[in-house]
Amino acid sequence: MLHKSNFLKAFLAASLISSTLFAVEKDTDLKKVVTEVKSKAAIEDQKLRLAQEELRRAREAEATITSQDTLEGTISSLAMQMMQNKKINTNKSFIVTSFVRLDNLKKTTEFGRILSESMLNELSIRGFNITEFRGQLSVSVNNNGEYFITRDPAKLKNAIQNTYVVVGTYSRQYKRIMVNARVIDNMTGQVISSARASYVHGLRDDCAIFKDCPAPRTIKIVEEK
Repeated sequence: MLHKSNFLKAFLAASLISSTLFAVEKDTDLKKVVTEVKSKAAIEDQKLRLAQEELRRAREAEATITSQDTLEGTISSLAMQMMQNKKINTNKSFIVTSFVRLDNLKKTTEFGRILSESMLNELSIRGFNITEFRGQLSVSVNNNGEYFITRDPAKLKNAIQNTYVVVGTYSRQYKRIMVNARVIDNMTGQVISSARASYVHGLRDDCAIFKDCPAPRTIKIVEEK
């Protein structure tokens, strides 16, 4: 009788151990499943946050960069974009060149010169260290006034110190003008910062902006005979 009792106890103990091990194994499997679910959820959450960030940037670009309905707003947008680039060193000297036609990098217009002069002003008031390289070695005077800025190479310095160069292009499109600008390190040619804006003027014909409208038609008046 004692032998059966011991056997029963041993059997119950073995069963209890087996149940415990089974429960532990199940608990371990459950933890693995929970860990995997959490890991997948974390990955999906990260993807969602990245998508939301990209959407926010796209909306910000659309609101502040893509389109402007005034020339002043367009230039201000370009300057603002340049400041947002963390690589740019605003303490380094900058020079600003005339904005040129995208299809002819050696040709500009009064519009291109207005862009560069206005960009110089926008960058200056934002703290950029602007250098006016068109200053003569002396002030010239005539009966009409006094002058310091010139485009005559013979009256300018022969060299410019290590500096950043601001260049820009414009492209005429239907009812808008696309303007691109960039900051280039003149020592390495590296593009330090860039900006893009669209000036939406809404005109079917932009010849009034570029002052290249065709001459009005004339009618010759003759004596009737």
